[in-house]
Amino acid sequence: MDDFQGLPRGTPAFLAELAANNRKDWFEKHRAEYEECYLEAGKAFVEAMGARLQEIAPIVADPRVNGSIFRINRDVRFSEDKTPYKSHLSIVFWAGPSKKEMRSCFYFRLLPDEILLGCGNHQFDKPTLARFRTAVVDAKSGEALEAAVAEAEAGGLEVEGAGYKHVPRGFDADHPRARFLKHNGLMTGLTLPLNDTLHSPEIIELLAAEWQKAAPLHLWLTGI
Repeated sequence: MDDFQGLPRGTPAFLAELAANNRKDWFEKHRAEYEECYLEAGKAFVEAMGARLQEIAPIVADPRVNGSIFRINRDVRFSEDKTPYKSHLSIVFWAGPSKKEMRSCFYFRLLPDEILLGCGNHQFDKPTLARFRTAVVDAKSGEALEAAVAEAEAGGLEVEGAGYKHVPRGFDADHPRARFLKHNGLMTGLTLPLNDTLHSPEIIELLAAEWQKAAPLHLWLTGI
């Protein structure tokens, strides 16, 4: 981690150019930039940020594509948008050992002009949703959830994931934590502007400070 000097200035520049020239022929001509500014930069970030996040919560940091680093290729099979590439660098650190899609995670997305940070479960699978609802109505775990959410919101994070308009059948619509019973996922979100910190070692501590605010929620989710 001590060797990490921040993401290269070429990384957001490459993403911006890719957004404007989202074609295979352009990408192949600029593959060297992809290798340096996306792949190698992403790997270095995963190693540095992963080491720092381990001080906050147990996570998996896998500096490989399809590990912590998302593929740049879009899945266009069922999309009307047939542009072949993502114009952002997305990275995830998750609570093992299950598949990352099923676990609470710390999520980073770099776009050409901003950073998106997230923490939590984007969408629960059925077994996790059942455990989540049980934990919400339980007095002890429910109060711990409220405290974790309050800490995140007090830190300026948005808490998201309400996928239902009504409390599910079998639960009290007037329950004091009914808002959470409408969730089919639970995560925090934050948008940060780009500045020179991205290109310096200080980016690690800046992101760690924001994710620290969501750590109680992450640990609560990994415990259900």
